[in-house]
Amino acid sequence: MMLFKLALKNIKKSIKDYTIYFFTLILGISIFYIFNAMESQTVLLNVSSSGKEIIKLMNSFLSGVSVFVSFVLGFLIIYASNFLIKRRKKEFGIYMTLGMSKGEISKILVFEMLFVGILSLIVGGILGIFLSQLMSVWVAKMFETDMSSFTFIFSSKALIKTILYFGIMYVIVLLFNTMSVSRCKLINLLQAGRKNEQVKIKNKFVSFLVFLISTIMLGYAYYQVTFNVDQLSNQLLLIAIGLGCVGTYLLFWSLSGILLSLIRRNKKVYYKDLNSFVLQQMNSKINTTVFSMTIISILLFLTICILSSGLSIKDSMTKNLKTLSPMDFQAIKLYHPKEGIEYSETQLADLKYSTRESMGHLGFDDSFFKDIVEVDTYIDPALTMEVAFGSTVEALKKDYPYVRLNTAEIIMTVSDYNRIAKAFHMETLSLGSDEYAIAGNYDLILKYRNLALKEGVKITVSGKVYSPKYDSVKYGFLDMNANPSNMGIIIVPDEAVNDSMLDKNYMTANYNVSNDDEKEQFEERIQNIDNKSDEMFNIDGVTKIIIYEASIGLGAMATFVGIYLGLIFLITSAAILALKELSESSDNKERYQMLRKIGVDEHMINQALWRQISLFFMFPLVIAIIHSIAGISFANQILISLGTDSMLPSIFMTTTFFLIIYGGYFVITYWSSKNVIQEDERR
Repeated sequence: MMLFKLALKNIKKSIKDYTIYFFTLILGISIFYIFNAMESQTVLLNVSSSGKEIIKLMNSFLSGVSVFVSFVLGFLIIYASNFLIKRRKKEFGIYMTLGMSKGEISKILVFEMLFVGILSLIVGGILGIFLSQLMSVWVAKMFETDMSSFTFIFSSKALIKTILYFGIMYVIVLLFNTMSVSRCKLINLLQAGRKNEQVKIKNKFVSFLVFLISTIMLGYAYYQVTFNVDQLSNQLLLIAIGLGCVGTYLLFWSLSGILLSLIRRNKKVYYKDLNSFVLQQMNSKINTTVFSMTIISILLFLTICILSSGLSIKDSMTKNLKTLSPMDFQAIKLYHPKEGIEYSETQLADLKYSTRESMGHLGFDDSFFKDIVEVDTYIDPALTMEVAFGSTVEALKKDYPYVRLNTAEIIMTVSDYNRIAKAFHMETLSLGSDEYAIAGNYDLILKYRNLALKEGVKITVSGKVYSPKYDSVKYGFLDMNANPSNMGIIIVPDEAVNDSMLDKNYMTANYNVSNDDEKEQFEERIQNIDNKSDEMFNIDGVTKIIIYEASIGLGAMATFVGIYLGLIFLITSAAILALKELSESSDNKERYQMLRKIGVDEHMINQALWRQISLFFMFPLVIAIIHSIAGISFANQILISLGTDSMLPSIFMTTTFFLIIYGGYFVITYWSSKNVIQEDERR
């Protein structure tokens, strides 16, 4: 009982030491609860059966990510608790001098940690429960569901999971703390804080040379992921990532050697107020924390890129849905057997029918549909992608070695293409008897098509030569999809093809229904076509609803995982920086005392502390932001191909997260550090 009272008294006395620890636990617990409560939130969404399967997959994936997150948070809690033990070693030494055993000291520490842990769990849990309601609204908005039946959602499963995970983490932390105390010697505890790290002054010439090498390495990495992204292979990407990591380490190492000497040359800045003291402190920190600063900077870089990209992915995957999936239903059927597959007599007999006729055999005649459009595609084995690209094919091979250039080109007659173009609200085409055109929407490949068309590459179809009518690809597509994927369809005059070249038959239509309920019922019947695959082996179908739900679900999954990991990385980076700064402030109390003794007023000391902490927090962040300019540029190239116009909204949201979390840690660190260096003064 006495030890418990002492533990409570210590918490009241050391509450300022526990602020960072408390803040980190609250954030970790609330975020952990919010993302694990997603399962309860998404269960209430009014989506179809296929949508529910996608949501179920998303929740399972988030549960898996939570395991990784728990390891990260566990490491962070252990790191924070080690700081608290280090901070109080002298206090523990006094306890031992008064006759207290290491076991009793461990019990006091256990009581303190349990009290802080339970309080953090309560506060973090309450905060998570209320913030999860905002998440519920956002989830419903992402899945485009009706919010009229929205209710307050509490997930007991998520709360139990949060308590269980953090309970396990806490048991491990308590074991580490007990082991740490048991290994301490009395003489080391009493002399804690008197040991100073030996800072080695680096050679200026060597530091400058390493700085030059680091900038060259980083510059090469930036170039590869920005200006050379079109020719970036997987191997080059890995090299760029490796150079970025090594270059960041060398940059911090070199700056610790040249930073102080460069600023010393500006006497007005160096000798103004306590700048010389601040810069000496900052130089010492960078010099002794090169590896940790590198890790923190890379974590911040990952946070910025993950949050910015993650918040944009959902929009990029859903932005063009209405354009690229303009009708309710599309079925595709091969006119010939697939290679390597044995067919039954029923399946072989079905090959002679069109998609429309086969749908009728399955009980879906024309009365179920409206706005029906049926078109054919053709192939000429001699007309491959390699032939159609002409001399441009060499550049395509170099930039995209995985494109199968021996694949036969897709061919359509101009009359068929114009029928689908009208249904899809696209531009119709007209061709002369010896002309061809290309329609597509996948920009990464179409730029090579445009080069070939400008060169006037001629093609041969059924023995006749055709010249391009246009010098660029016309926007168009045939397959309904969530994202631009058409690498090019060759459009030729109707007389250019014959029945022996037939490849696929497309049927595209809207449902002949009068309201959303009828549409949903008919959608379920359509989705059950797969159960009759024995009768209609060669047919594939897709619906607008399936495309919508799959795209929204995958986009939401990427977004939530990105936010989840991004926030955890941000908390980890900021907490490590905060704890390192607090540790430095604790070790340097005597230096601040010396400043007071020579007549420096408290305002100037606080101002120097503010500048010191600002530099310490800003230094890795600035490097991370510079890295992120290249990283976001690379991510933006990928997202543009998926349909994103701008990442500015997601960058603004990322900035908001940084201001709240990173800024919150900065303010708490300054407040706590100021109290640390003023302890002896108050006494």
